[in-house]
Amino acid sequence: MTSAGTRRWAQAAAVAATAVLLTGCMGTGDQLNVVGYGSPAEANSEVFNAFTQTSAGEGLAQAESYGASGDQSRAVGNGQPADFVHFSIEPDVTRLADQGLVAQDWNDNAWDGHVTTSVVVLVVREGNPDDITDWEDLVREDVEVVTPNPGSSGAARWNILAAYLSQIQAGGTEEEADEFTEDVVENIVAFPGSGRDATTSFLDGTGDVLLSYENEAILGLQQGEEYEYIVPDRSLLIQNAAAVTEEAPEEAREFLDFAVSPAGQEIYADFGFRPIAAAADEVDLGEVDGANNPAAPFPEVEQLATIDDLGGWDRVMEDYFGQDGIITRITEGSGLD
Repeated sequence: MTSAGTRRWAQAAAVAATAVLLTGCMGTGDQLNVVGYGSPAEANSEVFNAFTQTSAGEGLAQAESYGASGDQSRAVGNGQPADFVHFSIEPDVTRLADQGLVAQDWNDNAWDGHVTTSVVVLVVREGNPDDITDWEDLVREDVEVVTPNPGSSGAARWNILAAYLSQIQAGGTEEEADEFTEDVVENIVAFPGSGRDATTSFLDGTGDVLLSYENEAILGLQQGEEYEYIVPDRSLLIQNAAAVTEEAPEEAREFLDFAVSPAGQEIYADFGFRPIAAAADEVDLGEVDGANNPAAPFPEVEQLATIDDLGGWDRVMEDYFGQDGIITRITEGSGLD
């Protein structure tokens, strides 16, 4: 791996962790407070820059705050200024809707509240020295796994659910999926607080395989990192939620409209995000640097599950991440924190 690249990721993680808001430099209405999970930070900035080139966004500045999705959602709920929120999972927006900070119908639109999408991938060392090809390799005795903590990270929830579902997709029972997930968790050697922190840990030499977003893997390669990523034939569609807050200025709604437009989605695609379904037919992908095949950057996944295959987020949060949920029981039993 490149030391310069590792420094770039570490710097990005530090910025996200400190969540500095650039306030006080402009008057109300001239600045948008953008709060989100760490993975789309670079892409959001580029989309925002493009938005300021339109009549709706001319003269606008942004104050950015990025970190682990759940932590960021709770911070907004506790008073952190936010006009536009972009989180890893829907429940982190729903939490704010329940508090009256976001409209109850925030996802009643053509894009179902999703601004970015991706899939779960396996990131391995350059040359793939451990010959990791699929989910089943994660439970080998000689393989160490890195993934973020589902207690704070939305990325972690997508990752661990994808591992669980991989066994259902292969024809296994729920009991077999439980056992497989337990075996994967036993091989976890690093459990950082966010997806971006997990990437930094892997780049620093921890583990043999990193569970990650496809877009995160592509971004790292764009920034000069030295690893490879595998898109399994069985994976989970990651759908990242975004909304404007109830007290946000009109510019925040116009920014959201731009983000989900073909122009906005083309920029997200350049950073490794798969276009959302609502705009996909009009998005001109071009070549995406860092992708395994830049000319065809987003390969079709043979078996691509969605959160609806598990009954939707309300059921998932109760059955898998609730106090007595399947994933909660497995992770707490492992002693990881």
